[in-house]
Amino acid sequence: MALGRGSALVVLLVCFLVIHSELAQAAIYTVGGAGGWTFNTIAWPNGKNFKAGDTLVFNYSPGAHNVVAVSKAGYGSCKTPRGAKVYRSGKDQIRLARGQNYFICNYVGHCESGMKIAINAV
Repeated sequence: MALGRGSALVVLLVCFLVIHSELAQAAIYTVGGAGGWTFNTIAWPNGKNFKAGDTLVFNYSPGAHNVVAVSKAGYGSCKTPRGAKVYRSGKDQIRLARGQNYFICNYVGHCESGMKIAINAV
């Protein structure tokens, strides 16, 4: 009976270590660097290696900008699809999902002025 309990404890400990190591490797990125989320940030992701679980921090003036998580079509057209998640706090933190992640500012003309990013998280 003690062997069964010991084995369960080992399995539980291994699961904890795997989960903890994955969380510890997640990175935090400030979109746009010191300038924050603003015009012409379209190239900001270039040269960076993003992973699923990394966090993007969008710093901007609320009321002047926003962040909208969109599909590839919404990114390409600079249009907000129905039901898209809109962030407005000015200090938004968004965790990346595995695969393609697209974000725009949907204020008139902002996305068209390069206020959008596309990120592939592996």
